[in-house]
Amino acid sequence: MPQVAADIQRLKKIAQELRVDVIRILTEAGSGHPGGSLSAVEIITALFFHKMRHRPDDPFWSDRDRFILSKGHCTAIYYATLAKAGYIPQEELFTFRKLGSRLQGHPYPGPPDRRVPGIEAATGSLGQGLSIAIGMALAGRLARKAHRVYPLLGDGECQAGQVWEAAMLAPKYRLDNLCAIVDQNRIQNDDFVERTLSLEPFRAKWEAFGWHVIQVNGHEISEVVQALEDVEGVKGKPSVIIAGTVKGKGVSFMENNPEWHGKAPTREEAERAVQEILAAPL
Repeated sequence: MPQVAADIQRLKKIAQELRVDVIRILTEAGSGHPGGSLSAVEIITALFFHKMRHRPDDPFWSDRDRFILSKGHCTAIYYATLAKAGYIPQEELFTFRKLGSRLQGHPYPGPPDRRVPGIEAATGSLGQGLSIAIGMALAGRLARKAHRVYPLLGDGECQAGQVWEAAMLAPKYRLDNLCAIVDQNRIQNDDFVERTLSLEPFRAKWEAFGWHVIQVNGHEISEVVQALEDVEGVKGKPSVIIAGTVKGKGVSFMENNPEWHGKAPTREEAERAVQEILAAPL
């Protein structure tokens, strides 16, 4: 148990550092998406620094687990994670969204001579990531590989019809090597999901489509880690983890505020945000 507690504390520290990186990346760029990047921090931390099998020094290792950022506008947290894990140089983060940079506003693997290691697929047209992940999961089964596939969706994205077509397909093929995660921060673009187009009963819909469903507090790393462990024991059906989160988590003036979906902080706002993140208990 002490070892488990120490690992959770390690992950919490990484999550704190990634939150600071997100703020600094976006401030330097002068554009981007803070709200959904900050809500996904603990989810992505648990995946890359605890659960997923991957090798930054061998990014195309055939047995690696695959991560798909289906909510593709939240690249600030994705790139910050890739840098922290050792896929790209830390200093490259500050080229984000600038002319000539590999780090575009939405994930793009890039051409062979400018490949961004750690990015499996181009996303950003919302609703497509789950379909891509199903293709990867099917390919893994056909190749008799043991890797798992983890697409991260937004809840606003789940209003897209393609998500539910894919949700019907995965149980048909009994894809137990697939674990979707929904960052349920309840805000999309410029309004609340419930006011735009309600998804409820959200859990019951996934269950009706034949998925194994786990609901967690998406900011409690121990819950996310446990859910990721539990789904490996599920056989014969895909799993989805519905992670309840707060958009803009960790920065008081961004939290649960649609205004911060796609607006970068000023230098003064960024300094205030970083101070809040560093002052918060782990």
